[in-house]
Amino acid sequence: EVGRGSIAGPVITCAVLLPKGRRISGLTDSKELSARQREALAPQIFTCALAIGYGRADVTEIDRANILHATMRAMERAVASISDKDASVLVDGNCVPEGLRDRAKAIIRGDKSIVAISAASVLAKLARDNEMAGLAVVYPGYGFEKNAGYPTRAHCEALRNLGVTPVHRRSFSPVRKLLEVK
Repeated sequence: EVGRGSIAGPVITCAVLLPKGRRISGLTDSKELSARQREALAPQIFTCALAIGYGRADVTEIDRANILHATMRAMERAVASISDKDASVLVDGNCVPEGLRDRAKAIIRGDKSIVAISAASVLAKLARDNEMAGLAVVYPGYGFEKNAGYPTRAHCEALRNLGVTPVHRRSFSPVRKLLEVK
């Protein structure tokens, strides 16, 4: 998943089914890779993956359900979009979505040690970064193309100066506090 700590935009998840034993040189946790490295790895992932699925939860769902539940639902959607319904599921983190409990296992720091999780991490990050760059065109001045909606100093300042957009998460503290003041 990508975007849980952001104050704007969706959370994006990805599921990647790789052939058993498949390795991809240079692949690790997407947060440890530069944008250029992620972009270079993506074609290799697409070439060798048996299946790729994406899931997302938009701002409305995040605000309504909370970020954890919205993320879990997005993970279920990513897995559901893959045609192999019998494949076991490895999830990065310490919990698995309710709908996948019978076939999923949580792996803490899995994005550093499990190739399929690392691959999913890279593709999810690329998808979300591209979406946030598109939102930067629709909502200029917030720096979404640079901060991906995370609460950087510049983003929070833009939020105070320009106001809350429809893609800001109203349930997240910096946005909620700003709305309470007005």
